[in-house]
Amino acid sequence: MSNTELTSKIRELRELEALIAEAQAEAEAIKDTLKAHMGDQEELRAGEYKITWKAVTSSRLDSKALKAALPDVARAFTKQTTTRRFVVA
Repeated sequence: MSNTELTSKIRELRELEALIAEAQAEAEAIKDTLKAHMGDQEELRAGEYKITWKAVTSSRLDSKALKAALPDVARAFTKQTTTRRFVVA
C-alpha cells in the first residue's frame, strides 16, 4: 500500500471514528432522557418496548489494598499479559 493510500485510509478511519463518537453521544443523551423520565422506577413499558434500570451490586477485588496489605500474596497471584495496542496519532 502506498503512502497516499495509507493516508487516505487513516483519514477515512478518523472520519468513521468521529461518526461513531457522535452517534454514541446521541445514544447516551437519549438514554439520559429515558432515565430522567423513569425517575425511581425500575421498569417502564412503552408500546412493544420494556426498559429496565435496576441497581446491580457487584464485588471487586481491591488489588491496590491487597498489594499494600499482603504484597507476597498479591505477587504470587499476579499474572502478566502482553497485548498489542493500536493507536493512530
